[in-house]
Amino acid sequence: MFKRLCAVTAAALLTIGTYAAAVEMREGHPSTYVVQRGDTLWGIAGRFLSKPWLWPEIWQANPQIENPHRIFPGDVISLAYLDGKPVLSTQPGPRSEPAITTIPLSDIEPFLRQSQVVSSLEGLPHVVSLESERLRGAEGQMAYVRGLSGVSVGDTVMLVRPTHHFRLPAERRRLNTIPTELDFRGDETYRDVRSAWGRDLARGESLGYELTRQGLGRVTQVQGDVTLVLLVDSTADVRVGDRVVPAEAQPYDDSFLPQAPASVPGHAAVLAIADAALAGGPNSVVALSVGSADGVRNGTVFSTWRPGSAVPDDARHRNRLRADADKVQLPDEFTGRLMVFRTFERVSYALVMEGIRPITVGDRLKHPDAVQ
Repeated sequence: MFKRLCAVTAAALLTIGTYAAAVEMREGHPSTYVVQRGDTLWGIAGRFLSKPWLWPEIWQANPQIENPHRIFPGDVISLAYLDGKPVLSTQPGPRSEPAITTIPLSDIEPFLRQSQVVSSLEGLPHVVSLESERLRGAEGQMAYVRGLSGVSVGDTVMLVRPTHHFRLPAERRRLNTIPTELDFRGDETYRDVRSAWGRDLARGESLGYELTRQGLGRVTQVQGDVTLVLLVDSTADVRVGDRVVPAEAQPYDDSFLPQAPASVPGHAAVLAIADAALAGGPNSVVALSVGSADGVRNGTVFSTWRPGSAVPDDARHRNRLRADADKVQLPDEFTGRLMVFRTFERVSYALVMEGIRPITVGDRLKHPDAVQ
């Protein structure tokens, strides 16, 4: 059971379960809310809860909601509780429309459908030639793939392109001045490949390579080490050097259970901002330096903090050299909160849910309830 405190009146806090941090209703909330088309679970929770990432704990107290992650337009949610039970009796909606989602999927769909991260490019099958030795291939044309084993005629495969190399920050807050977009060989030499991300931090340990979907193909013939693949769905042009991976029937989650992390690794930070932006805000997609190997799952919520600077104490020392030697470490500054929606071994993608300052590359990740 979880511990949840809900305000029924301005003077009463009511316990629900045994959650470590109390879930508090925002002041002035209504006693009920009718779910509207276009709502999201996080959006509703953000209007009425001080900690919107804990909305499942509130919705589970509503007996008319069979699954707190599947709420429909027309559902009436009770927001007044006594001893862990809704004060008001409410009814489910007509179920005539699709369930509302946790977050707006339209904001993250390109990263759900078109991107993945692998630990290495070594050994991945790749396109060695295209039909009639074209420079670029499109739907209806043939690609010749080398190293594609274990497939049969009729199998569907996905053609992807290495676009970005994520690395652990070697020196926090120092931006890398060398582009890390990848060419068709996967080399870190910028040519004509555009990554979804901007510059990342100074180079350190490799976290993985991002692969961006170019299209789908169907195996038509296997001849020794070469497989003929008919391009059947081109998201973008296919070129020599594009890699080939299995096509997943359901490659991503479309619903998320918000949850705080059990712990936050010291290296956890924002690696990059989507759209090559220098900073992000609500609804921006960011890449993080943590993944499943660090215990991160889809739905994990972090707060983001700008690392505090070390500044000289000029007021205490007239001599600048002495002031530089006697630097004061300023505290980290809270910038916002984000939720992970796609997780790989050592990298994850997250959506910024709220922010009071721009979220930038190098911002540290902490528990969503952190106060410093």
